[in-house]
Amino acid sequence: MSADVRKPPEQPRPRPRSQVAKTNGRQVLLYFVLTLILTGATVWAGRVLLKDSETLTFAVGNPNGDDARFAAKLAGVLKNTNARFRLKIVNNSDSAKALTQFERREADLAILRTDAKVPPRARALAILDRDLVLLLSPGSKKIKSLEDLKKQKKIAVLADGDSNVSFIRSIFDFAEGGDAASRVQMAPAGATLDKLFASGFGAVIVVAHATQVIKDKSYEQYAKRGGFTLNAIEAAKALARKFPGISEETIETGMLSSSPEIPDDDVDTIGLQWLLVAQSKMTTTTAADLARIIYENKAELSLDNGFASKIEPAATDKDAFIIAHPGAAEYINDDIKSFMDRYSDVMYLGAGALSVIGSIFAAIYAKITRIAPERASELATAILMIGEKIEHADTLDRLEELEDELEKILRGAVIGLRDGTISSDGLDTFKLGYEFVRDEIGMRRHYLERHVADKVAQDDTVSVVKTARSA
Repeated sequence: MSADVRKPPEQPRPRPRSQVAKTNGRQVLLYFVLTLILTGATVWAGRVLLKDSETLTFAVGNPNGDDARFAAKLAGVLKNTNARFRLKIVNNSDSAKALTQFERREADLAILRTDAKVPPRARALAILDRDLVLLLSPGSKKIKSLEDLKKQKKIAVLADGDSNVSFIRSIFDFAEGGDAASRVQMAPAGATLDKLFASGFGAVIVVAHATQVIKDKSYEQYAKRGGFTLNAIEAAKALARKFPGISEETIETGMLSSSPEIPDDDVDTIGLQWLLVAQSKMTTTTAADLARIIYENKAELSLDNGFASKIEPAATDKDAFIIAHPGAAEYINDDIKSFMDRYSDVMYLGAGALSVIGSIFAAIYAKITRIAPERASELATAILMIGEKIEHADTLDRLEELEDELEKILRGAVIGLRDGTISSDGLDTFKLGYEFVRDEIGMRRHYLERHVADKVAQDDTVSVVKTARSA
């Protein structure tokens, strides 16, 4: 009789959140963290790419020369300003050999004076300084013309380097041979104006940096002791036209001495320029950035002797003796393209490429790391397995257990569809399987209930017969 007593079904425990959901949640968090890391790495790589250090070779002459010391100053400025450039300074025995190295394309930068042999690929970045030619005579004696200059028996050239003697002989048309050339001599080391004039020199031609002339107080001291005359070079304009590397210059009032005032009025003369030049193949961006750093740090680039204390923009005219580098010209003329103007096309193509690549890698990442949700159709297999057990359920209790399993699968499917751990793929198959097994359970229940009723009736009949026989 115990077979007809149905046990109350056990209350199903709350179904814990699917391990798949937890795992996918962790994957989403990991994906977010890795995305931040990847974004940071991409930004850092972009900055490194745009700020990639570039080493420029600077050819200079003697290590104690103005060009070598300026190069060292520039290297320090680049380091202090965290610029993307680094200088490799290569010393030579003299400036001529440095220019030869530059001409062989073994150097990116060099300094030249405009009377030197100019390499054809040289492009100007800046005017570092100017050399002035001062024509001096003792006392109040004046030299009115070049013809008067040539009549002087002894002419001293007071300058740094023997090349200045050849320069003076060339521009003032002193023949290299003969008596005229022998009268133009290089002043001895340590010579001063008073000693030269006392030695019988009728003229002293000084070739010096303009900044050095301004700082030199010996002119004022000598003017107070004995005096000298600063002569104008009347043919300055004609000489500038004749020799392309020569420029027409003006010595302003009081430039050599303020008391007494020398000159007492502006005087025309000639001069030369000291140019920082770069290879024509240097990129526009590099030249523009380098020019900007030089112009923005003039004070730090000045040497103790005054060289490069008045850095000027390179001449951007097409007829300039050495044309300006296009990058320097852009900066000088304030025509530098913005970052977007310069890289807009590259950024546009790069964004498209990164979008495609990012999508591919995102798909690969999701495929490898993400746990895919279980399809609803896969649950139908578990339902059918319950259906196979129904025909072996001989008691209502066993049938109730199978029905509880079926309901548990249904409850899990509903929760999984809600939290995304189960996809709706094959949901119709799942519904069809569930309804089929549910109906099978109902039919089996009716069968078992009838079987139990028949057995009870049979047992009652047997009991009545036994009772009658006993009586």
